[in-house]
Amino acid sequence: MRHGKKINSLGRKAAHRNAMLSNMANSLIEHKRITTTVAKAKALRVYLEPLLTKSKTDSTHSRRVVFSYLQNKDAVTELFREVAPKIADRPGGYLRIIRLGNRLGDNAEMCMIELVDFNELMVKEPKEKKTRRSRRGGGSKTAAKSNEAKSSTEESTEVKEETSEKEAPKKEAAKKETPKKEAKKEEKPETKTEKKEAPKKENKKSDEEE
Repeated sequence: MRHGKKINSLGRKAAHRNAMLSNMANSLIEHKRITTTVAKAKALRVYLEPLLTKSKTDSTHSRRVVFSYLQNKDAVTELFREVAPKIADRPGGYLRIIRLGNRLGDNAEMCMIELVDFNELMVKEPKEKKTRRSRRGGGSKTAAKSNEAKSSTEESTEVKEETSEKEAPKKEAAKKETPKKEAKKEEKPETKTEKKEAPKKENKKSDEEE
């Protein structure tokens, strides 16, 4: 039974197991990708990820701690110079395990373990957002609102122009009618005076005849 068994011994004693994991960690840091069994890869991930987190702070103390595990100066310099700047923004999960199927000899489950930030095929670069502008109704809500506002303003201007065109001849006709009305007002009192003067002349003629 494996109750409470957190460490996979991998069929080796502690010294042999630590030496094997140290060698695997050195080769992974150097080559960025290695092929091994799934059990060893899972043990290596638990062994190496704390060291990768430690490498984010480049100090003498952290270098000495990492060296106590790896026992390889070249691997330590590679880790702090090249690997640490790439994983600086990643909050854990530095390694990826990709299963490859079973091995032919002993049918062991094989996999490939690699550093996530060094796989150029699977690293996704952030895409620049492009605002799509279309004349159809398939655009964004803001574009639809702006189009509605533009159409309403255009309709209002068209209505104003139509009303101004309709009112223009009426104004001209009103201007033409105003002098006619003034002339009629001037003519009316003249006719009244003439009518009043006509009987007076007749009266004068009748007086002279008498």
